[in-house]
Parts: sequence; C-alpha cells; structure tokens
Amino acid sequence: MTRSADTLTGLQQALAAGRTTSRELTERALAAATGSSEAAATFVTVHAAQARASADAIDAQRAAGLALPPLAGIPISIKDLFDEAGQVTRAGSRVLDDAAPAERDCPVVARLRGAGAVIIGRTNMTEFAYSGLGINPHHGTPRNPWDRATGRIPGGSSSGAAVSVTDGMAAAAIGSDTGGSVRIPAALCGLTGFKPTARRVPLEGVLPLSGSLDSIGPLARSVDCCAQLDAIMAGQTPTSLTPAPLAGKRFWLPRTVMFDGVDDAVGQAIERALQRLSQAGARLVEIEMPAFADLARINRAGGFTAAEAWWWHAELIGRHAAGYDPRVLVRIRRGAAMSAADYLSLRVERQRWIATVSASLDGDLMLMPTLPIVAPAIAPLRDSDTEYDRTNQLVLRNAAPINFLDGCALTLPCHREGEAPAGLMLAGCGGQDAAVLRAGAAIEAVLGAGNSQL
Repeated sequence: MTRSADTLTGLQQALAAGRTTSRELTERALAAATGSSEAAATFVTVHAAQARASADAIDAQRAAGLALPPLAGIPISIKDLFDEAGQVTRAGSRVLDDAAPAERDCPVVARLRGAGAVIIGRTNMTEFAYSGLGINPHHGTPRNPWDRATGRIPGGSSSGAAVSVTDGMAAAAIGSDTGGSVRIPAALCGLTGFKPTARRVPLEGVLPLSGSLDSIGPLARSVDCCAQLDAIMAGQTPTSLTPAPLAGKRFWLPRTVMFDGVDDAVGQAIERALQRLSQAGARLVEIEMPAFADLARINRAGGFTAAEAWWWHAELIGRHAAGYDPRVLVRIRRGAAMSAADYLSLRVERQRWIATVSASLDGDLMLMPTLPIVAPAIAPLRDSDTEYDRTNQLVLRNAAPINFLDGCALTLPCHREGEAPAGLMLAGCGGQDAAVLRAGAAIEAVLGAGNSQL
C-alpha cells in the first residue's frame, strides 16, 4: 500500500513538524534521479543546482517562520513538453536540440513554482508524445518498476514521469494526456493519474500534439495528491478533498469495447475492485455504449491527432525527417492526406458524439479498466513494427475516448501487493472534475486496504 508519509500531505506534515527539510527531500530525489538504474532513461535534464538552491531558500523561509505555499519544498518532475525559462523544450526528440531556450516559464510551471514546488528536472517521454507505449529510441526507455528483470514498458507518453515517482526521484510528476498519456503510465506503474477537463489547465507554452485533445495532469501516489496538483495548475487554491458517499451512487460499466480482450491479471483485479465497490453500496449498472464502437469509423482518416500534429510538424519534418523516431514520423504523416473537409467533418461528428454519450450517461460516472493488459515486455515492441502498432492501439483503446469526449478521468491502482499493476478508470463528461475526484477518493478508500502501489 502507499504509505501516507509518501503522499503530498504526508510530506507537507513532515516538513511542518521539522521531521525533514526540503534539502533532505531534494537530496534524496536527486540521488535517485542520478543513481537509479533507470535514471538515465527517466530524465532528459536534471536541475540539480537549481533544485538545491530552491530547497535551501524554502528551508530558510520556513526557519524564519514565514507562511509558505502548499507545495513548499516538495520535489516535482515535469515532462519535457513544458517551457521553462532558459531550457530548450525538446519533447523527447533530437530534432529540436538547436531550438532557442524558452524565454519564460509556461503557466503550468510558473504556478508550480509559485506553489513552492522544487522542480527536479525534465522527464523523458515518447517523442512528441505520439504513442502510449513510452519507448524512446533517442533517450532510452525507463523500465517499469514491475518485473525489471524482463524489462517492461512504463507506458507513455509520460514514461519518465511515472518512473520518476515510482523510483523516488520526485514526489509527484506532471504529464500531458492527449489519448491517455497520463493515465496509461500511471496505471501500468501502479500510480494514480488524473486527466482533467482540458480547459481547466492552460496549454500556453506546452508543445502541442493535438490542440483539440491535449490536457495536462498529474501522476502521483493518491487521489488527494492529484487533486492538489490539479487545483494549483488550474490557478486555484487546493482545498480538503471530501470523498463522495458511495452508498446508492450509480456508476455505469460500459460493456461496449471497454471490457473486450481484458487479460486475466487485469480482469481479476477489476472484478475484485467492482465487487468491493458493490459491497460498499455502489450501484454498478452495465450499459451498452455503441458510440465507443463508432470511434474507429469517426477517426478512420487519422483523427485530430494526425491532422493537428501534421500542421505543427510539416515544416520541421521537411528539414529533419531523418532525425525523427520512424514510428512517430509515420503516424504524423497520416495527417498529410487529410483534407479540410475531413477535418471539418471530424469537428462536427465529435460534437454529435459528445452529445450522444453525455445523454447516455445522464450525469453519472463510468468505471472501466484503464487499459486491458498489463505492461508488455519492451523487446518485442522495439523489434517489430507490427507488434508495436498492435499494442499501441490496444493500450490507447480505453483511455482515448475520454479525450474525444472532452471529459475527465482518474486511474486508480486496483491490484494486490505483488501482482502486476492494473488500473481502474473512473471517468465523466467535461466539467465533472470535482465529482470524479470526490468519487475517486471514496473508491480509493474502499480499495486501499487490499491493494498496493509499487
């Protein structure tokens, strides 16, 4: 189980009571970020000197009795997508090595710093965030904390973000989620991850994949951690998260697509979790959702991601195509074949689809596997384009529809100690963030006694 001392609240309490200092927390994080077996593949840049200076400044303010912001002195990692003043935003690629450093922090980074976070460094990712597997041929692929002897994917695209938390390199991490890139690595690595309604957190100064689908969210050790970080990034003051009562509360189980082909380990973990929620009084109601099956048709030409990625990358590909990960390049180039009519039709169909799904849900939330399989081994995916593509589609399958819905979702670990990590996804329509977080806190409390994060 997650130790309460490792959560943001636990660290805040330890700092306030003088049981630790920001410098101590930062040194432990830096030691892991430079000395772990996965360190080189987890971070593309470690801000050691800057992190120590920030930690010392916060410790001095605490010693002087000054009022401090909520994340004061806590080490946080950020994905290599976010502009930081003086840093080049490379998005896990090599083709932007010669780009000019950012002139200023993007709003997300500025808000984290304003809340007192110590930024440990920039985490590795799938190049340009365009895959759910987390494999990166330029900077390496950090191995999942489960079964490192085999070497399994961490999930992507926020691969380094997840491993930075599991391996103690950061107390929490900030990633992006266009089709599951926060939730997938969180689920595969035994963490909690939150994808907010996209408009909650500003995308200014964040290198885009798909402006229609991109969102920014945290990977952390508890729902409360995610709620605190989400509030800060949304420009709000974190407040105490009150779990929603589960007794009598209806949750939809969308059987169309979402439970298909679930492997034995995930299926058993999900079934146990649903049984415990039912025993706690939750009403779990199966529902057919034909709209989920229709997404393949709607996105048959490549969808928003291909079209909008091609718009951003076309000129850069013209100059540096040979420097791209070929598996990312081929997916971006799908957008070149899309016409303006294709794109406008997609926009219209999306709004109709959102209306259909929203009407079916009737204001309630959904529960489903975050993804249908446990983390597969890296080697077969690295060595076979066919296996890479098949597995990538599978790991994105359950998470991506929530982005198309413009919705919000949590993934919560539901495996038992010693088992392969599995995630239970709680999702709602756009604007239901508070409801998802409150229900997620209640579900976490029910599942926590029997489950374990790595």
